[in-house]
Amino acid sequence: GQEEIISEIFHGKPVLAVLPTGAGKSICFQLPSLLLKGVTLVISPLISLMKDQAEALTARGIPAAYLDSSMSSNEYGRVLHAALNKQCKFLYVAPERLVNQQFIDFARQAYIAMVAVDEAHCVSQWGHSFRKEYYNIHDFIQALPTKPLVAAFTATATPDVRRDIIKRLGIPEAKIVVTGFDRPNLHFAVQRTQDKERSLLEFMRKHKKDCGVVYCATRNKVESVTQLLRRQGFSALRYHAGLTPEERRENQNAFVGGSVPLIVATNAFGMGIDKPDVRFVIHYNMPKNMESYYQEAGRAGRDGEPSECILYYEPRDVRTNRLFIENGEENSELDEETRKIVKERDLERLKQMTFYCFTSECLRQYILNYFGEKSSSYCGNCLNCQTQFEEVDITLEANTILRCLDALDWNYGAATVIDIVHGGKSQKILGKNLDKNPEYAVLSERTVPRLRQILRELQFREYVEEKGEQYPVICLTPEGKAFMKTEEPLIMKLPKEETEKKS
Repeated sequence: GQEEIISEIFHGKPVLAVLPTGAGKSICFQLPSLLLKGVTLVISPLISLMKDQAEALTARGIPAAYLDSSMSSNEYGRVLHAALNKQCKFLYVAPERLVNQQFIDFARQAYIAMVAVDEAHCVSQWGHSFRKEYYNIHDFIQALPTKPLVAAFTATATPDVRRDIIKRLGIPEAKIVVTGFDRPNLHFAVQRTQDKERSLLEFMRKHKKDCGVVYCATRNKVESVTQLLRRQGFSALRYHAGLTPEERRENQNAFVGGSVPLIVATNAFGMGIDKPDVRFVIHYNMPKNMESYYQEAGRAGRDGEPSECILYYEPRDVRTNRLFIENGEENSELDEETRKIVKERDLERLKQMTFYCFTSECLRQYILNYFGEKSSSYCGNCLNCQTQFEEVDITLEANTILRCLDALDWNYGAATVIDIVHGGKSQKILGKNLDKNPEYAVLSERTVPRLRQILRELQFREYVEEKGEQYPVICLTPEGKAFMKTEEPLIMKLPKEETEKKS
């Protein structure tokens, strides 16, 4: 897909390029920029990413620089002077820089031939990591005496996000180039495990010689998983925003250089990391959205060799992510109305991410459909496609659970609801007279794991929903009530081996 994008830019046409992680987006603006007169301004959200790219260009004999808030006024002035005097071909800046008066004065004097917007999804409220600072880009470009060419790049953008990027950047005539999201060499798997530590160690023992990334949701989890791996004799480093810049840089360099095979990290790690031989990416916790998941998982197998993308799921991950969204500090600078819109969209994305963990359909198809790309319903290279499923009629079980919820005077968590229909005799069930529910013990012959799977399927079909932050409860939805009144059968795909397990 690079040739088409480069050709568009070379012929002076704006472009929005959507290429998967590892597809080589940088070359698409770097190569034609060498043939343009003037400086190319590259807008990027991460200082480490700007620094890496500027240093890589300089090492190739191409004059490049970046502006960083930690620079002294002398260093800052030297960079701007070089760019004004045609001694700098690429200038990397963060979007916040575009409202700085000194920088605006420089931009009006310099000849900016092109503005390349990296991580362009950040400009869209529909995007998974919206940043208000990206709104500055359009006004900045409009204020320049000569309007530069605009090229925008992202790895993850749904059709809605693509339309919004073009609108926000003011490039309605831009050609949208989508090269496809599929990475056939990646094997996708979701494991609903009760013991993540054991699952992780079992995997690591089978892949001792391989290099990989383990993503965790929080700094504390990064610390505990790193210690777990080290205790078991694995060479692993940590990476999160709580470390000093020096330690982060040293650990990243050790991993990229190959001296340490494992890195345990939060989502702060990986942007712009060009390491081709990552054989696996494990998500110890479920991310907040499909965009983040696919971008992070896509850091595996950049050399085209078979690689593993494994996600360990547990319901607690959904609650943790919901808390992150509800208390989202990164949106604290937004006005109330915008913050509300962003939160609603983030919660919807979390729901779609959760459905990915529940589905028994092809995982690759789910991902590609999410990004608006049609695909086969069988890829043969994901856990779901490689698991033998059978179709099971769960109409009786589904209706029993829905009627149980309908008869409750109060909302309870998933475990309690399953306990009621299974005929549990715990103090909570008997003490709250939940054994008087008309559906009590109706499904006593079913196993608890089977009932859990069915409840997840009802959630996936939106017949029930989980509400509440600290203590989530299961609630009946209007769609669930409507289904109860029909006589439609409900068929669910279940792995054969799981249906035979005893409680």
